[in-house]
Amino acid sequence: MGWLYQQGKVVPKNNKIAVKWWTRAAKQGSTNALFYKGLLYLVGPGEIQDNIFARLFNNFSVSSGIGIVDNAAYWYLLAAKQGHARAQYNLGLMYRDGYGVPQDHKTAVKWLRLAAEQGNASAQTNLGAMYYLGQGVPQDDKTAVKWFRLAAEQGHSKSQSNLGVMYAVGRGVRKDYLYAHMWGNIDASNGNENGGKLRDIVAKKMTPADISAAQKLARECVRKKYKGC
Repeated sequence: MGWLYQQGKVVPKNNKIAVKWWTRAAKQGSTNALFYKGLLYLVGPGEIQDNIFARLFNNFSVSSGIGIVDNAAYWYLLAAKQGHARAQYNLGLMYRDGYGVPQDHKTAVKWLRLAAEQGNASAQTNLGAMYYLGQGVPQDDKTAVKWFRLAAEQGHSKSQSNLGVMYAVGRGVRKDYLYAHMWGNIDASNGNENGGKLRDIVAKKMTPADISAAQKLARECVRKKYKGC
């Protein structure tokens, strides 16, 4: 019911009534209601977006009042404690960037890990980046590769290019231009410009035969739906 009012489906769009229904559902234990209530506090009257944090941290305009953000963190925390993966992921990003809560990389890692262990590909990608940068955890390229790979196997574009970069420079894995080209090529085919840039940079270090072999690897990887590549 809250979703219908928030979206304006069947009934007139009304965020206040949406919050009312989500609050009732939340009191009965609905973690989804907690999550969406937090999301609405974060973005204000706009449409709820599954990729809100991707938009938020790419300089999209959202409500930025401290009170609004603090409310978002509160409702996310309630949902996150009940195991809601997307709430855990969003809360992790808020702690990572100090958005509405004090910046705390260790706490960010805690929430990102909980979401990543539930298979949230975005959380896996960001957790991998925390290990790559040594934020909140000891710097560890092999663990970064582990999380990038898990997300890449789910088709997460950014992790596919990240994994390709790790192969290109030999961090956490043996340097291998074929696999760097493969992941860059796959990422580019999914519409990511960075994947294409990686592929083209690596291609300059490869022979025509190597490029052909990497292209074959990419086709095989796509056929296997990115698993075991």
